[in-house]
Amino acid sequence: MRTQRQVVDYSLQKRAALRELLAGRVGTYDVCDASPYLKNAARFHGEPTEQRCPICRSENLIHVHYIYGDELKQSAGQARTRAELPVLAMTLREFQVFVVEVCLGCDWNHLIEQFLLGRDGLAGGTEDGSEPGAVSGLSAPNGSTPRRRREAQR
Repeated sequence: MRTQRQVVDYSLQKRAALRELLAGRVGTYDVCDASPYLKNAARFHGEPTEQRCPICRSENLIHVHYIYGDELKQSAGQARTRAELPVLAMTLREFQVFVVEVCLGCDWNHLIEQFLLGRDGLAGGTEDGSEPGAVSGLSAPNGSTPRRRREAQR
């Protein structure tokens, strides 16, 4: 996705949780605790993967994408399919996506990724068509409009 930015990967936390389970410091019921709402979201809005569950090893994991943002209002906190995210990214300024992996067999679930999407991440202009950072009526000594530094893009 073009506007994806500020990606946070939680694979180290996942490995730590699995290490704690294998060492016997936590029980299976502590890590396999998916709620009925999460399991329903996985069934109806999830994206199947080729990865096997690290606990039961019998089911493939499902990724569920949850969206949050001020512009979403009542839709905040809903699960969406991956295909819906680019459409939302072009219509909304900014929203956060949380990706959770779920196993429907043993109820394993873990947050695996978080990132921002939205029009604010486009390198082009702003809503009104002007360049980011351009101040109306002001220009640099050489006649061009001043520009602020662009954020590093991933």
